[in-house]
Amino acid sequence: MKNIAVILSGCGVYDGAEIHEAVLTLLAIEQAGAKYRCFAPNINQHHVINHVTGEVMVAEQRNVLVESARIARGDVEDLTEFYIDEFDALIVPGGFGAAKNLSDFAINGEDIRVNEQVLAVCQAFVKANKPAGYMCIAPVMIPLIYGEGAQATIGQDIAIAQSLTNIGLAHRACAVDDIVVDEARKLVSTPAYMLATSLVEAASGINKLVEKVIKMAN
Repeated sequence: MKNIAVILSGCGVYDGAEIHEAVLTLLAIEQAGAKYRCFAPNINQHHVINHVTGEVMVAEQRNVLVESARIARGDVEDLTEFYIDEFDALIVPGGFGAAKNLSDFAINGEDIRVNEQVLAVCQAFVKANKPAGYMCIAPVMIPLIYGEGAQATIGQDIAIAQSLTNIGLAHRACAVDDIVVDEARKLVSTPAYMLATSLVEAASGINKLVEKVIKMAN
């Protein structure tokens, strides 16, 4: 049975992991006959967003690992406890947490930096030649993980795609129900909620991504 590492970035689309994407990913992994373990960095979120109003809750501070535990039903591990030999593949759901907590793309754009722990774990899969899947906004980290020329998608957002092209991504436009596969790098991406307007639409691409990543791990 294949073991998939899933990196979460908090809990909630605007300041953490996109909950629907994360849950659909975990469901698809189990339905494919594989198992997963969830990880998150033990760091403070960039900020906390009121998901009713969309406003920043200035006085509040939350921890990415603690918040990720909400999605994982408490079963989440600190990224410092990760060992590459225990896993066959990696999947990173989206949500603004990927661009605010795992990286700072939402703040610094093309001057993006990826959290050191996150970068080390993601690059471990590259060095081990093991497959990985990135969805929604998470592919913004790919140029720093894989280097110049990696093929991936964030969907069809022209401005974001151009920014990623500027820092070395070979961006490919992609429909919500499709995936972009970089066979040489064993890298898969899908737009998910960069384009999806429903759970069904989000699942259409996520299921394909999970299926392809697991197939590449065989």
